[in-house]
Amino acid sequence: MSEFSLHPDTQAFINRTHALLIGDRRPEGQDGRHIDVINPATGEKFTQVACGTAEDIDQAVSCARQAFEDSAWSKMTPVERERLLWRFADLIEANAQSLAELECLDNGKSVGIAQGVDIQLAVNFLRYMAGWATKIEGSSVQPSVPFMPGAQFHGYTRREPVGVVGAIVAWNFPLLLACWKLGPALATGCTVVLKPAEDTPLTALRLGELALEAGYPPGVINVVPGLGGDAGAALSAHPDVDKLTFTGSTGVGKLIGKAAMDQMTRVTLELGGKSPTIVLDDADPQEAAAGAANAIFFNQGQVCCAGSRLYVQRKLFDNLVADITDIAGNIKLGNGLDPSTEMGPLVSAVQQQRVQRYIDKGLTEGARITTGGDSQGPGFFVQPTVVVDVDQRSSLVQEEIFGPVLVAMPFDDIDEAVRIANDSQYGLGASIWSNNLSAVHRMVPRIKSGSVWVNCHTALDPSLPFGGFKQSGLGREMGAACIEHYTEIKSVLMKV
Repeated sequence: MSEFSLHPDTQAFINRTHALLIGDRRPEGQDGRHIDVINPATGEKFTQVACGTAEDIDQAVSCARQAFEDSAWSKMTPVERERLLWRFADLIEANAQSLAELECLDNGKSVGIAQGVDIQLAVNFLRYMAGWATKIEGSSVQPSVPFMPGAQFHGYTRREPVGVVGAIVAWNFPLLLACWKLGPALATGCTVVLKPAEDTPLTALRLGELALEAGYPPGVINVVPGLGGDAGAALSAHPDVDKLTFTGSTGVGKLIGKAAMDQMTRVTLELGGKSPTIVLDDADPQEAAAGAANAIFFNQGQVCCAGSRLYVQRKLFDNLVADITDIAGNIKLGNGLDPSTEMGPLVSAVQQQRVQRYIDKGLTEGARITTGGDSQGPGFFVQPTVVVDVDQRSSLVQEEIFGPVLVAMPFDDIDEAVRIANDSQYGLGASIWSNNLSAVHRMVPRIKSGSVWVNCHTALDPSLPFGGFKQSGLGREMGAACIEHYTEIKSVLMKV
């Protein structure tokens, strides 16, 4: 399959039959269809997985409901849930090499990035969430009920698990995003039906197996790969799902949100972005150039909060763009199994073609490319691309490309920088590069995004909530804030 050697566990997993995971059963799926799994670095199929249907989703939801209502899981104490999450995280860490290789083969990213970033962040996050299992609490109140004079009351609130969670994840960080959903669901006592993206189903199935190995009762975690319009739509509209959590495009997120509203299902949506990287003229030019390049070219630009819009104060603009152009032009593209590879392919031919269309359209609009601009194969590669002479209203500036394409524009003063940074339907992330902390502190409240990084970009920590303003979504992943999305709060008033 590859000129590069694989860990024996990776090869053994690939060689197996990949069925659904519903409870502790491994059904093939109701209609027997399969999804071909393509290696983005070669464009070749290397395995296949069962393709779940609406009927399979219904079975998985029923299994999750049973586990939530009446199983060993439903009777577990918080400290037992905490221990299981630690055991789950330990198993992911112990299998990091194999999981990283599966992520590489499935998604295209390098093994080193997958292991050092995706998997390590997932492990850290699960361990962080394990601590929350024993810290979910309500509060007591002293009621004053005016129409019952002389009566005494005891009032309190309690947080309870929301129930069955439908989790739909994107293909850019398949394992990490799955753990962002699983962590709070498992900490609070919910059960999960996980629907991975059809392009990247492998690590989700492996996570389901590791969860059973960790000791989770059957039905707590169910994994149903399938097509978005079939399995994903069925999960979104299922009347017995209590909460939906989705990471993906804004367009699909709106469809899921509408389906959730029809059922009054609780929903959180982590959606698209077009994040600005703002460089003030006092910034360290070398640090800013390296940081801005990493902000867009990390993970092939397939990051919802990628720094895809670069705004540089005019004094630094030409030199900074030249430095980033040099960095981009020297990035080595290749197979993610090759340790020397600095950037892998995009996830699919569809995504490669989409990104190339944006580049070509920019050229017709008068934009100028300083480096890159072409696709190449075999596989689904797009060169790191830097574009200048772009109008703020251009689709290159306003629309999410989700690839290694940076548009760079100058600005004159901070007020202009804030205005054009906020001139977007999105508001997921932003970064400011400056050594003038007074200016930075004044800018931060004016930037309309869920995260603002200073002298870094896409720096994530489990304790910090992540999510967006405007069209970038509803709710938050990570941090204490996510506990609210996986619990219901109940008020109790007792006459004593």
